[in-house]
Amino acid sequence: MTSNEIQRDRAILTGIDAESWEHPADRAALAALRRLPVFDEVLRTVFGIFGEKPIRLAFQANAVRVSEKQFPSVHARYLEVLETMDAPEHYPLFVSQTPMVNAGAYGMERPFIVLNSGALRLLDDRELVFLMGHELGHVMSGHVLYRTMMVILIQLANMGHPIVGLAARAVLVGLLEWYRKSELSSDRAGLLACQDPQVALATSMKMAGGGRPDETDLNEFLAQADEYRESGDVADTVFKVLNLLGATHPFHTLRAAELRDWVEAGDYDRILRGEYQRRGDPRRPYLDDLEAASRSYTEEAKDFFNQLATGALDAAEKMRQAFAETLRNR
Repeated sequence: MTSNEIQRDRAILTGIDAESWEHPADRAALAALRRLPVFDEVLRTVFGIFGEKPIRLAFQANAVRVSEKQFPSVHARYLEVLETMDAPEHYPLFVSQTPMVNAGAYGMERPFIVLNSGALRLLDDRELVFLMGHELGHVMSGHVLYRTMMVILIQLANMGHPIVGLAARAVLVGLLEWYRKSELSSDRAGLLACQDPQVALATSMKMAGGGRPDETDLNEFLAQADEYRESGDVADTVFKVLNLLGATHPFHTLRAAELRDWVEAGDYDRILRGEYQRRGDPRRPYLDDLEAASRSYTEEAKDFFNQLATGALDAAEKMRQAFAETLRNR
């Protein structure tokens, strides 16, 4: 496919509701945040200080708006994404001169998407479709308001601004945990946009380590993800938790494994067959989200404590062996 062609053999997901692809822990965590009184208070404070227009200007000050005349190939791919996902509107897309391979969706009342120029250099057309679909997923899921507030709070906290007191810091911790889950949701949206699991998983691999196709192997990358999820002693498990503290994104290896699991569970194929929630359909009850999220977190906790138990047994056995060796050498 040339850079100016648009994929024709794809399912148009007419009227699809973001609930169709959202991770249950994402929905429940965000719903829980919205129910915190201190959350509304912090949100109103940030709104009052910054407002919509300054936020837009700050993010767009050093970026180029994508159109038929500016980055026309990216524009063609973006139109494809908007059509495939049946987006409610054409959200502005920008390219920023930033070497790091990434993108973001921002805004308060008027969302927009920013692609880092590094992504255009590393990703091919279909991988770029996945990335733009991922960011569109954030917009359609209503993530951008809270994502923008999180970015602002992180920047203010790094500056030592007095507005980031205990209440705001508590909200920021909650936002970071929710946003890591929201990335899992938007990876699914990206896959629905590109409609090729190999492309979606390869994009995660490229964003994890860069590299050309002839330098990497997707099966090896997924095996690496499984090894990370399943192995480790007590110290490894603790460091896995510490590594995520303060992070906005889960690790790309784990995201790829989560996306592969979603595909293998059959949900991706069901959506392509047209079996999905549509905008205007009755919403899933909040308690159902909590139950689904509870199952998700329970599995994570079970894995965590299983690793702790295994690690503790291994540590005890090593200590026993070391003690026995010491006695033999006396």
